[in-house]
Amino acid sequence: MFTAMSVSATALEAQKVRMNVSASNIANVNSTRTPDGSGPYRRKDVHFSSYMMKEGVYGVDVTGIVEDPRPFRKVFDPGHPDADPEGYVTFPNVNIIEEMVNMMTAGRAYEANITAINNTKSMMMKALEIGR
Repeated sequence: MFTAMSVSATALEAQKVRMNVSASNIANVNSTRTPDGSGPYRRKDVHFSSYMMKEGVYGVDVTGIVEDPRPFRKVFDPGHPDADPEGYVTFPNVNIIEEMVNMMTAGRAYEANITAINNTKSMMMKALEIGR
């Protein structure tokens, strides 16, 4: 029974990371400069994999947070302080709709794992009641 809770706990942690990365992407949707001055913010994505916790039981692991290689958006705005000589501003490759879908999906997965944990707890309590 505790194994089922451990599997759900690894999934909860993974989805928490996914939500934090999506929130960071949304917060930087208009960041035309990074703190180190290397250009616009580049969207980040989370990669997951499964790993064997013990014989026949798998958990979820965050294998990395990687930068999205898709091209940046270019918008004509000659009055912007970060405009190039042709008047184009380079914005991050963040799609706000995609990020909202990622956050909603992560939220649903989080809720599903909480439900699984609660159901496991309920089964454990019923098993204890049977033993009385």
